[in-house]
This record gives sequence, C-alpha cells and structure tokens, in this order.
Amino acid sequence: MSKPPDCLPRLLRATPRQRVCTLFIIGFKFTFFVSVMIYWHIVGEPKDRGQLYNLPVDVPCPPLGPRAPSSSTPAPGHIFFLETSDRTNPNFLFMCSVESAARTHPESRVAVLMKGLPGGHVPLPRHLGLSLLSCFPNVQVLPLDLEGLFGDTPLAAWYRAARRRWEPYLLPVLSDAARIALLWKFGGIYLDTDFIVLKNLRNLTNVLGTQSRYVLNGAFLAFEPRHEFLALCMRDFVAHYNGWIWGHQGPQLLTRVFKKWCSIRSLRESHTCRGVTALPREAFYPIAWQNWKKYFEEVRPEELPQLLNATYAVHVWNKKSQGTHFEATSRALLAQLHARYCPTTHKVMKMYL
Repeated sequence: MSKPPDCLPRLLRATPRQRVCTLFIIGFKFTFFVSVMIYWHIVGEPKDRGQLYNLPVDVPCPPLGPRAPSSSTPAPGHIFFLETSDRTNPNFLFMCSVESAARTHPESRVAVLMKGLPGGHVPLPRHLGLSLLSCFPNVQVLPLDLEGLFGDTPLAAWYRAARRRWEPYLLPVLSDAARIALLWKFGGIYLDTDFIVLKNLRNLTNVLGTQSRYVLNGAFLAFEPRHEFLALCMRDFVAHYNGWIWGHQGPQLLTRVFKKWCSIRSLRESHTCRGVTALPREAFYPIAWQNWKKYFEEVRPEELPQLLNATYAVHVWNKKSQGTHFEATSRALLAQLHARYCPTTHKVMKMYL
C-alpha cells in the first residue's frame, strides 16, 4: 500500500519563494472560509422559519377603510420596503413593520417590493404574511425587478457584472444598492423590514439616521426624487466598490458620502448641511445593536412614552435578534411595541405561537 504524500516535509524542503506562495494560498483559503462563516452567521437563513411552517395561509382581516385602487408601479413619494432575496413568506417582524407603517400613514401608499414574486398579473403566493398585509388598503405587494430598477443609473453595469460572480455579502449589498436607486428614481421613504414605526414620517425629507457617533445607517432613508446626494452615493458605490467588507456599501458608504457632502471629518450628534439632515441616534436607533437584547427585557408600560419620546421608528436589529423567543403577551419591550403599533400582527402571534 502506497503512503499518502507527506505535505509538511515537502513544504519544508521547498524554496523560500515556494513556501511563501504556499502559505499565502493556505492563508487565503482560510480567510475565505472564515468570511463565509461570518456571512452565514450574520445574514444567513432566518432562524424563525420553523415558527411559520405550520401556520394557516389566510388570516381574517380587521375592519378597515375602503381599498385604494391598485397600480402596476409604485407611486412616487410613498413608503417602500424591499425583499432582495427570493423569499416571499414574511415573518412576524416583517409583517409588523409593514402594518405599523400602514397604520401611521393611512394617506400614503406602502409598497412592498419582493424579488421572488413573478411579474405580470400572477396572483400572490398563499401565505399568512401576504394575506395579512393584503388586508390594509394602502399596502401594495409588487414584484421587484432589479435589472429594471438599476437601469439608467450608475449601478446598471455593476449589477450586470455582480450577477455573474459570487461574493460573500451579495444579498445585503443588493439591498444597499436597491434602496438608493429606488429613492433616487421615485423619492419617498425607505425602511428596513425590522423597523416598527411609531410616528408619521411624512415631515421628514432628505433625512437619514445616525447609528452611532461614528456611523450613519441606511435602514431608514427619506429623500426627494433625483436628489444629488443619492446620485453621489451611487457614483461612490461603483467607484469604491468592495463587496468583501461587511457594511462597506451600506453604512460606511453613507457615512463617507455625507462627510464629503458636508466637508467634515467627523460626525456630530445632529447635522444639517446643503439640505440633507442626519438625525441623532434616538430618532431611529434608540437601542444600539450591541444592546439588542433590551428589546426582550420587561419594561413597565408607563415607561414606554418616556423611553421612546424622541423616536420616530424603532430598529430591532433583526440580524442579531432573529430567533430570540419572547411571549407575545409578556411585558417585554418588543411584545409591547407589537401590541401597540401592529395589533393585527400581534393578534395573529397570540393565536398561533
């Protein structure tokens, strides 16, 4: 029986240049493996998939006002949610996000754009989440055509190239790009699907939120169509593209473009320049991502108004908190937010969880 090759002695006998090359290849492969593991840890498959597996596909609608006429394209100047993966089964937090936006903005169209939906006049898939969202007369669920969205923007060539290659963070990078292109074309308000909206946002124009003293965040954006700040973001997206660094095309992009826009070296608590405003952390990120577990801690109901007095919408940091269990009837902060701002979703949660 032949002996397997002994790689270590062969490596030691190699020339210094060969050893350097071999170690470089090993290091690259190790870094690649670690990057993939980090990616799946941060943005991998949702951990709450099993919670929705055996639920019914329809939900009784609460008594609501008359349904607004539908349209094949999103109306300009309204509220947008994006799903850039192929998933078409919104979880409870997604449902709560859209419901809270619909309830606080009855005068606005709330467009939920999902890449996994087929185009044309094909009926929506039968799913509890889509059934619930369809109850609200100002909510419209539409297919997301990324190629059409990026067309006639600086992101068009980037997207055509990105479709042909593999990158560890392509899904969140697609979301980062799509929200900028969407608001540049249509204008309005963009929200991540892990927000709970507390107040009407229509008085906010050309606004984004501060995540910390060092970084802005694009989980909330409100801009007029064809705004030059968003055009600059798209150009920077392409010029300084790096899909291998987490957040480089998202929070870091917005931060470096805002600094350039304002000709500043560091962020301030709240800053307005050239018509664009970065609101303080309390506006959208009252609980830092490092403290996300506070959403699952008990809070006295009378403390809520004071706790969130300066907050427009609450970002729940789903990438960290997904899969964390809480009782829908408990006094956990997140449970109380569900009960107050998305009561239909909360009622379904109590019935089926």
